[in-house]
Amino acid sequence: MNRSPLQWVPTGYFAMAMGYMMLTSVTSIMFKNLGMDNGRAAQYSSMLILAYTIKPLFAPVVEMYRTKKFFVLVTQLLLGLGFGAVALVMGMPGSMALMMVLFWIMSFIGATMDIASDGVYVTSLSSRSQSLYCGVQSLSWNIGPVVASGVLVYLSGRLHSDYGMDWLGAWRIVFVAVAVLLLVITAWHWRAMPDGARAADTPESLAQAGFILRDAFKTFFEKRGVWTMVAFALLYRVSIGLLEKIGPFFMVDPVEKGGLGMSNELLGIVYGTYGLLAVLAGSLIGGWYVAKRGLKPVLFTLCCVLNIPIATFLLMAIYQPSNLWVIGAGVVVEKFSFGFGSVGFMIYLMQQLAPGKYTTTHYAFGTGLMGMCGMLTGMVSGHLQEAMGYVSYFWLVMAATVPSFIVTWYAPFHHEEARTAADADQLQCEAG
Repeated sequence: MNRSPLQWVPTGYFAMAMGYMMLTSVTSIMFKNLGMDNGRAAQYSSMLILAYTIKPLFAPVVEMYRTKKFFVLVTQLLLGLGFGAVALVMGMPGSMALMMVLFWIMSFIGATMDIASDGVYVTSLSSRSQSLYCGVQSLSWNIGPVVASGVLVYLSGRLHSDYGMDWLGAWRIVFVAVAVLLLVITAWHWRAMPDGARAADTPESLAQAGFILRDAFKTFFEKRGVWTMVAFALLYRVSIGLLEKIGPFFMVDPVEKGGLGMSNELLGIVYGTYGLLAVLAGSLIGGWYVAKRGLKPVLFTLCCVLNIPIATFLLMAIYQPSNLWVIGAGVVVEKFSFGFGSVGFMIYLMQQLAPGKYTTTHYAFGTGLMGMCGMLTGMVSGHLQEAMGYVSYFWLVMAATVPSFIVTWYAPFHHEEARTAADADQLQCEAG
């Protein structure tokens, strides 16, 4: 049966985003609502990024067995059942440890789902179709944060404040809703998703997969100026990594603790709606800016824009505004700057770090380094904030912008900028 990509690309990438956002972002708000301190809430949710960071290491193994659709269906089914299991264990003795074990297992299931879903996309569509539907893919993925960080966080707040539920009951309903949604998507994909062809470069055995991975690492570290590029991949967004988990905590912490005292409902609206629209606008305008000027002349400017939100949060911590429009404007500035500045990072990886024998793999290595930075900074961010308070912490994050500026200034350009921002989007589609 000839299936239109519109039958499965939107739901496939929406499911990927839902799994990722629920595990690595929404859990931190849930942990905080359930009484966990900022240090542990940020640390535990950041630990769940690891599986997504190292997924290039086990991707070849997934490619070797059964069809890609099989892995998509199994992982989506298990992820849905996993969220249902989380809802069941909430409130039980030792439930926090049980939830962390479940979340940890689910993070690897979610990363495997990403690999398989990307595999279906890349092997089922021609290069022309991949380019045609990459925008649909990106838009569908970005709807995930709207639902997870916006709608579901808002729902938890409404259930708690308007219907008198305790936080356990409110979040239990949220996780049941996510479980049902993923199970429905699984059933739909069983009917609508193609099997996915075997990629031409799929290894025939574990030994061959190991050889390819070793050769990819070897050639990666033989690149000219590789250590400077590695430093760039690790440190370009180091300040954003320190801000990412703490920003929402700052919004919901009470004023007497140095926060802004927002409810979950307002947090969901501000971050999940206005924030996402600002990210999309920043990404589009940033891509246009790079395409018009070229990356090398503007990379440092992009780095400056990326780090603007640090000053925004510092000012909000000092003055603690109560006006929702002011707070919303601060979040819009944060997300727009993030979208605008992050374009430079992705295009740099595509143009300078990735070219060679293993282009897609080396691009994935670069994004993996970025993910590792986000995981490590997220794990320490809550503990540092608790020790220092919000104002001092945001001063520290301001200081952490310095490494970002240094690695950007010295970032080497050894290849011509022959590819465009659209090509970067296409490579990101292939790399997942």
